[in-house]
Amino acid sequence: MPWHPDAIGAALLIALYVICAAAGALHALLTKPDPRSALGWIATCWLLPIAGLALYVLFGVNRVRTRARQLRARLPSLGGSEEGQPPQDMAAQLARIGDAVTRRPMLSGNEVVQLENGEKAFPVMLAAIGEARRSIWLSTYIFETDPVGRDFIAALAAAVRRGVRVRVLVDGVGEWYSWPRAVRLLRDSGVPAARFLPPRLAPPVLSLNLRNHRKLLIADGETGFAGGMNIGGREVGKAQHRRMADLHFRLRGPAVSQLAECFAADWLFATGESLQLPLLGAHAGGSICRVITEGPDEDNDKLLFVILGAISVAHRQVLIMTPYFIPPPELTAALQTAALRGVEVCLVLPARSNLRYVDWATRRWLPALLERGVRVFLQRPPFSHTKLLVVDGAYAQIGSANLDPRSLRLNFEVAVEVYDATVCTELAAYVLSAREHAFEVLARDCARQSLGGRVRDSLFWLFSPYL
Repeated sequence: MPWHPDAIGAALLIALYVICAAAGALHALLTKPDPRSALGWIATCWLLPIAGLALYVLFGVNRVRTRARQLRARLPSLGGSEEGQPPQDMAAQLARIGDAVTRRPMLSGNEVVQLENGEKAFPVMLAAIGEARRSIWLSTYIFETDPVGRDFIAALAAAVRRGVRVRVLVDGVGEWYSWPRAVRLLRDSGVPAARFLPPRLAPPVLSLNLRNHRKLLIADGETGFAGGMNIGGREVGKAQHRRMADLHFRLRGPAVSQLAECFAADWLFATGESLQLPLLGAHAGGSICRVITEGPDEDNDKLLFVILGAISVAHRQVLIMTPYFIPPPELTAALQTAALRGVEVCLVLPARSNLRYVDWATRRWLPALLERGVRVFLQRPPFSHTKLLVVDGAYAQIGSANLDPRSLRLNFEVAVEVYDATVCTELAAYVLSAREHAFEVLARDCARQSLGGRVRDSLFWLFSPYL
């Protein structure tokens, strides 16, 4: 009996659905490092015919790891280096964790200078660009083309004209925050610039995850800048956007070579061009530093391991400031355990970030922390984009990473460990000063929240591993 055309069409659709769902589910099963993530994507592939696979290809597939593994062997090496020795006890324990996880040495003799907001950071960065004589390497997530961004483009173009070897790397998604796009303007000005994993249709590369969130500037291999600050007027209040508060840092000394190594790896990945790494810089200060790179190219969980180690060895105080707080369960447990053993654990978060759905998910995490003695403070506007971890006034972590799944699992991030009581005491004072002007969240405040608010927060919390 011949099949009716409608029956044949239905059978083909069912076959297509099964093939797509099975292919996506099998890929997630075999490649995802987190069972929660794997289970979520498997369910998505089976419950959403065809669309589930499309969503998985768009958001769930890591296309970076294989290519990174192939390119890693081509990276130049710094060779031997002078290793710094941190103070004993707490710092010595944490140093061992960092040694095992990062496989980079701690380097002594560094200067770390705190630069608050774009008003202080950008003039110093532009001066470093203007004074460079050999090389300038710049990487950023967002490069706006407003007056602030055009000041940087003009300075970089001037450096090219005087013979400096300039390389600029802008994230392929972050670049879309501004129009016209920065890479085009940079290239039009004669500045060698590239995009990191830009979305494109042919060949199809549509992933909106796996972003390069690092913010680096290295001048002549001697002066480096790192932190959470993008390039644009929102950092100085000149744009129409609500002003942001942020911290950036200038580094001088041997640790700048590790920042340069991080940039060179990203540039090689994006362009295929190998850059010659600078020699170790001369001693410039009293800080012992080490760079931690984090990303989905086999660097996964390095930063989280070091953060967990820092919290676990704290004796007196853990101070955390972050714009987005969606902690993985192991970080929640570490904070709770530290508070239970008598350590002062303090989170300073924005009362309202630029991503409201993240704020709602964050609120769902807070009651469990408050019940165990973690103190939480919410800062009033301007939106604080600062990322800091300070332990016992003796150890600090600065850099680009937020405490959320995107930074800890999906983005390329960079952090710098700082062992220096003077610098760390200053950073602790910065967090405590922000705390004085914030309002504390208490367990009873969470209990008084309306049913509608709790439901909303819980719904976004449910999807927090994917935010």
